[in-house]
Amino acid sequence: MRRFAFALLVCLSFTLTWVMPAWAGSYLDRAALMLEQAHSEGDFLQPRSFDKELVLVVKAMAETRARMARKMEVPAAVAKAHPHLLLVLENYERAVAAAADGNFKKFVEHVYAARDEDRNFRAILKELGYALPNLTVKPSKK
Repeated sequence: MRRFAFALLVCLSFTLTWVMPAWAGSYLDRAALMLEQAHSEGDFLQPRSFDKELVLVVKAMAETRARMARKMEVPAAVAKAHPHLLLVLENYERAVAAAADGNFKKFVEHVYAARDEDRNFRAILKELGYALPNLTVKPSKK
């Protein structure tokens, strides 16, 4: 019975050792996707902030992205960085709201604040031994 319990404990420890990085990887994938889209939308919207219909579409996506980030499960290994992800997404959300109000100056301020927080988020991840995946790399076809 002791051998069985020991074997089970060893198996569980190996399983948890492999599962935790995978979970952090899933978080990193989700964070990278959210950041890439937010940054892309901010760049796309900047010269078009006068287009009210476009602003409404981007606003809906920014709100949804920020809401999802607030709800997502965060692995303990990267929990220290998560508040900065939230700040990035909330600043993009505020930027789009400013564009909807016709306040280009506030739009730009929030975009710059989002980019500063993005750098902070990535720096903390690096400090913790993690990095966001590069989304521009295409998977090889086999």
